[in-house]
Amino acid sequence: MKSKIIMLLLASACVCQVRAQRHYLPFMNHRMPKTDKMIAAYTDSLRWENVKDRPRAGRNEAGDLTNGCLPRFNDNAFRLFAPPTFYHSVVRERMALPAADSAPDAWTQAVDEALMHVYLARPDLVDNSDNRLDRVGRILPGIQNPVRNDMELIGKVAPVPIEPEGETVKILVKQPNFWTVKGDYYLQFLQNFVTDNWYKGGESTYSMLGSFIMEANYNNKQKVKWDNKLEVKLGFLTSRSDSLHSLKTSEDIIRYTGKLGLQASKKWYYTMQVLAYTQFCRGYKSNDETVYSDIMSPFNFNISPGMDYTVEAFNKKLTGNVHLAPLAYNFKYVDRLALSERYGLKAGKHSLHDIGSQFTVELAWKFSDDIEWKSRLYGFTPYDRVELEWENTFTFRFNRYISTNIFVFPRFDDGASRDGNNGYWQFKEFTSIGFAYSF
Repeated sequence: MKSKIIMLLLASACVCQVRAQRHYLPFMNHRMPKTDKMIAAYTDSLRWENVKDRPRAGRNEAGDLTNGCLPRFNDNAFRLFAPPTFYHSVVRERMALPAADSAPDAWTQAVDEALMHVYLARPDLVDNSDNRLDRVGRILPGIQNPVRNDMELIGKVAPVPIEPEGETVKILVKQPNFWTVKGDYYLQFLQNFVTDNWYKGGESTYSMLGSFIMEANYNNKQKVKWDNKLEVKLGFLTSRSDSLHSLKTSEDIIRYTGKLGLQASKKWYYTMQVLAYTQFCRGYKSNDETVYSDIMSPFNFNISPGMDYTVEAFNKKLTGNVHLAPLAYNFKYVDRLALSERYGLKAGKHSLHDIGSQFTVELAWKFSDDIEWKSRLYGFTPYDRVELEWENTFTFRFNRYISTNIFVFPRFDDGASRDGNNGYWQFKEFTSIGFAYSF
């Protein structure tokens, strides 16, 4: 850019000398300043003290510029310092015949000659044109009479802060929900048909099993947990060989487990556990009118302070918890006095109070999306007898709503009467298929 400006200035000086020799100019008898004078005048014009309030220069009797400087810049002077542009007015002025009554001033004439020299000698430097400037926007003409405002200070006013304008926004703040609720339901059936003359024998049976498991757990992420679990299972079966009972229960339990815990470390909690369970219906054996169990016969209530350990293994495929209580209180109630001795109570007594130790292990192992194993191991001992229960449920899902369950339940109780074949061990197992739903 600097080289372009210097070239334009030099070209302007050369054109001025040639212009002075043209016979048709109105000021042909006046001499133009030399190149060095123009450069010195241009350099001097950039100084603020020379530009501010500079009077218009004139000519002396010899025709030279007074004070050795150029006249004041007019509106066309900016063309020397702007990027090289092709102005149609410059060529039009050069090609038109001179008018006797009007002639351009010295600056306009010098600028036009300098631009014309560039158009002819170095057209490659010209990038812009009048048409392009029109599309961008014309340069406003200079202000001939500057506007001056007369201001009068009347009084000082304290500044007022400017508040930004904006729309009113409603902010809804929701209280965090520390509760998680989940459930597992299934209704399954099993049917077996055998004719009377089947060569291997056997009998036809029909069975149905419904299960309802609901959990509501509280965790405020600040060391407090409260878990609640309600399990309800009820199953019926019928067989032709039983002439006394059209329906018998194959599974019957209602059980509540509650835990209130205070975090001790990352996986350990100080826990108070409450366990209560009984059943809905009377329990019979085939072709036997004796009632072996009933609602509130028995009823067990266990409370045990202890420690809970959270289990997470195999990328959280194996989850659950272990409850250990070195001190536990167990209350057993039997409403039917005829069943007192069957459940370890003294004859004629409805209740039994025991103090001992207790543990509970609940695990869920998800082998895949379609195969899962749930296990519950419960043990209580008042140090003179032992109760152990180990429930295992294997679930095979065909799709979201159809599944098969295999239930295996061994139990040990040396407080009950000893069996001649199995001793104190008891065992139950069933397989079912049907509808299932979880959330």
